[in-house]
Amino acid sequence: MLRTSLLVCLFLHLALGVIEQPDYVKTCFKNQPGFINCSTHAVQALFNAIPRGEPRIGLDPLDPLKVPKIKILQGGGGPVTVNASLTNVTVLGFGKTQVLYNSVDPVTYDFLTKLRLERLRIDGLYELLGRILVIPLRGKGNCWFDAKNIDIVAKSDVILEKRDGFHFYNVTAIHVKFSIGGLKLHMYNLFDGIKALEDSTNAYLNANWRPVAESLNPILSKTIEDIMIDILRKVFDNIPADYFIGDIED
Repeated sequence: MLRTSLLVCLFLHLALGVIEQPDYVKTCFKNQPGFINCSTHAVQALFNAIPRGEPRIGLDPLDPLKVPKIKILQGGGGPVTVNASLTNVTVLGFGKTQVLYNSVDPVTYDFLTKLRLERLRIDGLYELLGRILVIPLRGKGNCWFDAKNIDIVAKSDVILEKRDGFHFYNVTAIHVKFSIGGLKLHMYNLFDGIKALEDSTNAYLNANWRPVAESLNPILSKTIEDIMIDILRKVFDNIPADYFIGDIED
């Protein structure tokens, strides 16, 4: 009888696409003292594990993270007017994410998470037409951006759904605010490869990295949001919320 029950359980997991609770998923109980501390450590354990990837849920390795294309479009009268794209993008740094805080709303189950990355580097091929600060920019070629000491506050909007006896988080949106402690960048082949203009422009942008970072904040926030929502959806679409919170109420 026990063997039959185990086989039925295994069949249901396979049929539903649900994996058994991984060893890196720690269960916390929201109605017990110390939930926030438990939840913070649980999210840290998750971020420690997922950078190597999880084939069972289709999650590719996160450090380095490969992104086929990032589209950047920002207009208006502000300091940044950009129509650009990044392709063949490699992102380094998510493998060393520090989780400083994580709370879960006991009614809506929305998350509020505070993270720190010591470094986030983005390499890729860019195509750009626009303006940052007072600098008109035009170019196409290789580029890299290297930021340090990034503090991120992410609010995840979720809908709790029930499927075949399990609860699942449906992550509908992520809202990111962040600050950085330093930024270096280089865009090659600016102004059709005129070396003097390329070097002087990159030097100006690096010397004024703080207003540049503030100007690029909406663009970088959207990029981080897109990356994080893709990661969380792959995790939470396949790993039941009951594995993370043991006393979810219907």
